Amino acid sequence: MKKWTRDETLVALYLYYIIPFQKVSKDNPIIQEYAEILGRTPSSLGMKIGNLGRLDPTLKVKNISGLSNGSKMDVVVWNEFSGDWEQLNKEFEGVISQYQSNDENSNIEIESPEIPKGRERFARISVRVNQGFFRSSVLAAYNNQCCITGLKQPELLVASHIKPWKEDKDNRLNPRNGLCLNALHDKAFDRGLLGIDENFKIIFSPLLAKTEGFDDLFKPYENRMIRLPERLNPSLEFLKFHRENIFQS
Repeated sequence: MKKWTRDETLVALYLYYIIPFQKVSKDNPIIQEYAEILGRTPSSLGMKIGNLGRLDPTLKVKNISGLSNGSKMDVVVWNEFSGDWEQLNKEFEGVISQYQSNDENSNIEIESPEIPKGRERFARISVRVNQGFFRSSVLAAYNNQCCITGLKQPELLVASHIKPWKEDKDNRLNPRNGLCLNALHDKAFDRGLLGIDENFKIIFSPLLAKTEGFDDLFKPYENRMIRLPERLNPSLEFLKFHRENIFQS
C-alpha cells in the first residue's frame, strides 16, 4: 500500500477542519474532488480524515471517536499544525498550487481553445481555497447551523469573529475565535448588542431591548445556551474579551 506523504496528510488535515465530521465519506463531493487531485480513492482519503479525528481532543471530550487506525505521519502533521491555523492555510495553498502546476505541465502540449479538464477543476479549487479557511472551518464545526436559531441555510450564515480581526491577527483564522450566526444576529454581535456569557448563554444589550422588533427577533433566545459545535468550542477567553470590550452593557 502506498504510504501517505506529509503533503497528502496536510491536505487531509485541512479537509478535516472544513468538512463537518458527520459528512466525511467517500460520497462527499469535496472528498471526491481532492482525492482525484491527490491520485487517491475517495475511500482512502475519507479514511485518512477519519484517522485524524482520533487525535482531536475536542471530539474525545464529547465521546466522538475517529477511526482507530492511523500512522506516525498523522501524529507528526497533527502536532505540527496544532493551533497554527495561518501556517496550515498557507502550506495547504502551496501544496494545491504544486499539484496544479504538475497538472498544467501534464497538459502543456494539448492545443485546444477549451480549458483542459484538469485546469478547470483546479480553477474551482482555487476559488474554494480563497473563500477562506476561517469561514469553512467555523461553519463545518457547527455543522452548517446557526448556533442561536438553528438556521441551516448557508447563504444566510456568517462565520463571526469573536475577537475582531484587527484586534488579534494571530487568531484571525482560529476556528475557536468564531461563531456560526445568521446574518441578523451576526450584525448584532458585531455591534455589541448581543453577547455570550461564561456559560455560553445569550445576553442582549439594554440598547437592543428598546428597539422595535426585539420581542420577536431576539427576546425568545435570551438566556438560552447556544448550540455548541461538534468540535472546537468557542474560546471563553475570546468571549470574555467581547463582553468587556465590545458588548454594550
